Amino acid sequence: MSTLICMVFALASCEIPNLDPPECSPARTAVREFYSFHFGNDMKFSPDTLKLREKFLTSDLVKTLSVAPEGTDPFTTGTDDTPKTFRAAECRVISPGRAEFDVLLFWRDDTRTEQRTIRIQAAKVGENWLVDRIER
Repeated sequence: MSTLICMVFALASCEIPNLDPPECSPARTAVREFYSFHFGNDMKFSPDTLKLREKFLTSDLVKTLSVAPEGTDPFTTGTDDTPKTFRAAECRVISPGRAEFDVLLFWRDDTRTEQRTIRIQAAKVGENWLVDRIER
């Protein structure tokens, strides 16, 4: 019995602590879900691809992005140079209902290994967290 108790405490002590403020957890989930959807689908901008992403975005961001040039990726680099993967990194609470994330973008192939950081703001709209701003 004591061995079982020691194992439980050992496993619990190996757990990685969550250092994010409480507001960051649901906002991080929303940012990750958006970028997972984005990277899993056509990343080149068009009115059709924007329409598919609207459920993840605030209406203000949708309006702003509606004039983005077709064939670019306004959600990452703003160009046609699309990264291979991403990671939602550090979170900062800006105000109640607003959080900012560093999103790391990665390129890796036979000739290139690169990482860039963009900033994403998420806003709580009603009960949902939505991507509200993208800063490159």
